[in-house]
Amino acid sequence: MCTGIRLIAQNGAVIHARTLEFAKNIESKIVILPRNYQLQGTGPAGKADGLSWKSKYAAMGANACGLPVIIDGVNEAGLAGGLFYFPEYAQYQDANQEQIKQTIAPWELLTWILTNFATIDEVKNNLPQIKVTNTIFGPWEIVPPVHATIHDMSGKSLVIEYLKGNLVMTDNPIGVFTNAPSFDWHLTNLRNYINITAQNVSKIELSKTKLTPLGQGSGMLGLPGDFTSPSRFIRAVAFSQSVVNLDDEQKTLDAAFHILNLFDIPYGVVREKINNDIHYEYTQWTSAADLKNKKYYIHTYDDRNIKEFDLSQNDLNSQKPIFFDK
Repeated sequence: MCTGIRLIAQNGAVIHARTLEFAKNIESKIVILPRNYQLQGTGPAGKADGLSWKSKYAAMGANACGLPVIIDGVNEAGLAGGLFYFPEYAQYQDANQEQIKQTIAPWELLTWILTNFATIDEVKNNLPQIKVTNTIFGPWEIVPPVHATIHDMSGKSLVIEYLKGNLVMTDNPIGVFTNAPSFDWHLTNLRNYINITAQNVSKIELSKTKLTPLGQGSGMLGLPGDFTSPSRFIRAVAFSQSVVNLDDEQKTLDAAFHILNLFDIPYGVVREKINNDIHYEYTQWTSAADLKNKKYYIHTYDDRNIKEFDLSQNDLNSQKPIFFDK
């Protein structure tokens, strides 16, 4: 479970923000992958025999399980994005023996994108040249089902999904992203809520009886309030499209965190019984990337103070990744 939004300030600054929910602690830290750093993709069999590349751009963001990979972040060219859980729908590509050197694992997808490209158009042109395969992630012993959202400094957004073994790239004009089903389904479902508005409903008169709304917010009456992915998608669209278009990146960043506060999942509110164990899905962290200034912001479940990480204030030519506690 994750919820992502994109906000654009009046000065053109783009903010990518999201929550990260999971039942298992993914042990995220903030990592910087420097320029000209050698990266090695994981092949279908789980070996370090996939695509090999050197980073063109330095990138910064949250990792998982101590690895030098980025699951949410921004690069020095102003490209940002995140991986989101995509259960039951993600099905990656097959690769024959001759194609192994062009493969990466699902959890390496965003790292490959952020270390190589500056714009959505570049991603669109180059992504078909590699293969993302059904590779088992060792720490979890599963093939992680994920899809991705990407934004660039122009305000363009792209959704990347692997459906039935095929790469599907979809432009995302609203910049909102959640989880399953596939993105096209969410866009269709959005049509069920076109009556939702930030404007309060006007009073009406029925048989000489005047009816007025019971307080503020009547235009949003009927907005789904549960934590399922379709409902969160609708709420995220309603809030991100209704918030006042603010002056600059700082005010827009503040607005993004306020919006995502409405998606925060306390520990115990969402639970699933698997065999005899209860698994609790909760918001492990909430983050935002400022694409204009190449800054990354994050707060965690246990610490609501927002921490700032400035990519430009670090050695982007370091010989190895730089890790920070979030």
